[in-house]
Amino acid sequence: MDNFGWKVVRGVFVAVVVLGLCFLVLPLLVIVPLSFNAEPYFTFTEGMLRLDGEAYSLRWYRSILENPEWSKAIGNSFIIGVFATLVATVLGTLAALGLNNPRLPFRQAISALLISPMVTPVIIVAVGVFFFYSSMGLAQTHLGLILAHAMLGAPFVVITVTATLAGFDQTLMRAATSLGAGPLTAFTRIQLPLISPGVLTGALFAFIASFDEVVVVLFLGGVDQRTIPRQMWSGIREEISPTILAIATLLIVFAILLLLAVELLQRRNKLSAETSVK
Repeated sequence: MDNFGWKVVRGVFVAVVVLGLCFLVLPLLVIVPLSFNAEPYFTFTEGMLRLDGEAYSLRWYRSILENPEWSKAIGNSFIIGVFATLVATVLGTLAALGLNNPRLPFRQAISALLISPMVTPVIIVAVGVFFFYSSMGLAQTHLGLILAHAMLGAPFVVITVTATLAGFDQTLMRAATSLGAGPLTAFTRIQLPLISPGVLTGALFAFIASFDEVVVVLFLGGVDQRTIPRQMWSGIREEISPTILAIATLLIVFAILLLLAVELLQRRNKLSAETSVK
């Protein structure tokens, strides 16, 4: 195939990618202007189409703060997400360090077991966790949701930290040990700072997984454990309100900020790996 043929194929590929991206993103962009609708409708009014200022309002954003159910859901999402992220980050980092040891027996089987929550259908995980936690009295508790979300987020930490450890120079740890540093000192002062971009990236993915999760919350959460996705689910079923569009817009902005943070951390991780190689 000549250069012209390759250019045609490349152009077609780029066009398909752009169309697919527009197909996925444009519905999200429709939500944003609808969240500023002054009327309680899920459609564009004539005033909005004419760009009339009176047709737009912040009433649905104010209702988020004025409604105690939404306030409680936001608080629960951040509380559960933060603590689940802390647990997942600590356990996932320790697991990745253990898997990085080539002398560890059954490494492949243990690795597959650790990342199994990521590939197992979440409905199966939710049902299993519900029956297990019910027998232990952890159902409909914040602790139960934190542990369940930590289980779902730990695989992200294991994968990112394992990938970071692949480029880590182990001679640095041996050098620190030869100079009298203990294992804990060598880890906290040498290894952890160098692999911190991978740890933070995994922590962000774990937080996103917890913040957006709804199936496990449907099974385990009670009235006092409603999160934002759970409250949105109830709002769609029980009371259609444009407040859902407002909270969805805020979640879109929040997700974009988290993705930008992940991108910055990945660039920092790549820069650190290149620096260590040099």
